[in-house]
Amino acid sequence: MVETRPLTATFGVEYLDVKLRADMADDTFADVERLWYDNGIALFRGQTFTETDIIGFCRRLGDLEIHVRQEYLDPDFPELLQVSNKMEAGREVGILKDKELGWHHDQSYMTEPAIGSMLCAFQLPAWGGDTHFANLADAYEALPETVKVRLDGLRALHSYEYFNGTWSVPTNENQANRTPPVLQPVVRTHPITGRKSIYVDPAMVPLIDGLSEDESRDLLDELFDWIVRPEFVYRHQWQPGDAILWDNASTMHRRDAFDPASIRLMKRTTIRPRPELAVPF
Repeated sequence: MVETRPLTATFGVEYLDVKLRADMADDTFADVERLWYDNGIALFRGQTFTETDIIGFCRRLGDLEIHVRQEYLDPDFPELLQVSNKMEAGREVGILKDKELGWHHDQSYMTEPAIGSMLCAFQLPAWGGDTHFANLADAYEALPETVKVRLDGLRALHSYEYFNGTWSVPTNENQANRTPPVLQPVVRTHPITGRKSIYVDPAMVPLIDGLSEDESRDLLDELFDWIVRPEFVYRHQWQPGDAILWDNASTMHRRDAFDPASIRLMKRTTIRPRPELAVPF
């Protein structure tokens, strides 16, 4: 049995005796996967990981998505998106630089969005860059019943262009054609655990389909205020050798700005759900 400790009173887990390796023993892997789904986010601390081990481990959780932003992929390991402010030969090697990054889900703008992501710390700045996670399953379950009824059956627009307009850089024409806006359920049922979660976020979602502009804005603002209440949020302060695995169906995340004079190099996998469970419902 894997030894753990909780990250908060309600969600998140740290594995205390697990090495992040592609050839992790099957019984250990089964515990790690179960605990991740049960807790939403899972921390591996003090690791000496390699790109090969990161990819091999994550591939056991599901097929890996090759991110649409090819210009920011690791040149030797395209399964890894580089999130960094590092420059090499006058070129930005990573996306999302050193500024604050707003609350979002990874790739919710895809028809079959990622079920999981793993972010690994290769180089950390002198200060800043903390990542905050919100548990949207707990947030949904704590809603008044009247609000749950109001949300039932609603769908929201998720737009990568909308996200990039505030938090990132524009895609090229080919990338934009591959990532048109999509409608997703406002309340998503987790394909593995069956728990329901709120599935909207401020960075990716401009509107709720079928409502007037004012009604949509008011409801989204109400939800956005609710889902970041302190009881639903964990703040992670990174240490060298940290890797965090998060569940994109039940959590969202944001990042603090960090020291622009320092280098922060993180590498992220994007884990796809099983094909029969890929479309949110």
